[in-house]
Amino acid sequence: MPDQPDRNWKLRLRYGKWKTPFTHFTTISDGIVEDLAHGFACRSGPAIMGMKLWAETQTEAIEMTRAIGRKIGFRVTGRIQLYTTEPDEPPREQPYAYGVNFHAYEES
Repeated sequence: MPDQPDRNWKLRLRYGKWKTPFTHFTTISDGIVEDLAHGFACRSGPAIMGMKLWAETQTEAIEMTRAIGRKIGFRVTGRIQLYTTEPDEPPREQPYAYGVNFHAYEES
């Protein structure tokens, strides 16, 4: 991975000039917001958490979603939807997540 930001990283990835063992995923999970960590905002209660990830496998992406959610105060209690998506940030040396967001909802 290059040290300097590369404005053409998406093209380099797309055309195979830059290799990574990771795939870019987006997860959408149903759960409960408990006590969110500093820097995250959502009222307590039922919510949807969205997250973008670079991971080696779908299983790793799901495990990362659950672990990161727990770490920041979100407990996955329902389904996790997983999609292969176009990245907004380049891959790094290790799997990572970014773009975590929450949307509260009222239970019916």
